[in-house]
Amino acid sequence: MNTSFSCVGCGKCCTDHHVPLTLAEARQWAADGGQVIVLVEGFLGNGLGLPAPQREHAQRRSCVVRSGNAEAYVAITFAAYNVGPCRNLDEDLLCRIYQRRPLVCRIYPMEINPHIPLQPQAKECPPESWEQGPALIVGGELVDQELIELIRRSRQADRDDIRSKEAICALLGIRTTALKGDGFTAYLPEMTALAQAIDQVQARPLAAAGTAWLFHVSGDDIAGQVQAAGAQVATEAPLNYAFISLRAA
Repeated sequence: MNTSFSCVGCGKCCTDHHVPLTLAEARQWAADGGQVIVLVEGFLGNGLGLPAPQREHAQRRSCVVRSGNAEAYVAITFAAYNVGPCRNLDEDLLCRIYQRRPLVCRIYPMEINPHIPLQPQAKECPPESWEQGPALIVGGELVDQELIELIRRSRQADRDDIRSKEAICALLGIRTTALKGDGFTAYLPEMTALAQAIDQVQARPLAAAGTAWLFHVSGDDIAGQVQAAGAQVATEAPLNYAFISLRAA
């Protein structure tokens, strides 16, 4: 498979998309007056919620926690919260922070997850984006060396930041995750509190948070599987988060 790509400046990739951020980028986003959303998904040590081929990648970007009597892994994503156009787009759909835009913006249209192939038809870019420009993929392999390095950096930041993110979540009272594949729990923390939590965690060595996590699931059948594995399921209505279901209706 050969794929070419050239940005035509339509701004669609900068509209209604929550852009994953490194921890440093999340701190800068908060300082700039933006909103960060925290998205959490997890799986259990017995593999529940995770297809085996994805396990190595998922474990490397997750933190080991306790849920009930079970060992669980939580992946925590800090993302720029964009409802409508990104706050950094100007009237000409140009990025005001282009020189310091997040890693994921630099990597687009490539995927970060090695288990998700690039599918042009799934992107919002117009057809002409894929009909011109330099070669992006040749023979099924990414050929842009700069993009290869940016993807490596993004994946490494996921691994490097995860323990700090878990500690920050503990300070913010974020202790409920969704089961991977079933959904996400989504939090919109107050930005001053988030910035202070990031600064506090980065200023001192990390200690284990200690507080166990709960799983918010979409139905009784999945709840039964989670509980059978020894993990604890949330039974109260969400107070500080929304549950985003991925389950087919």
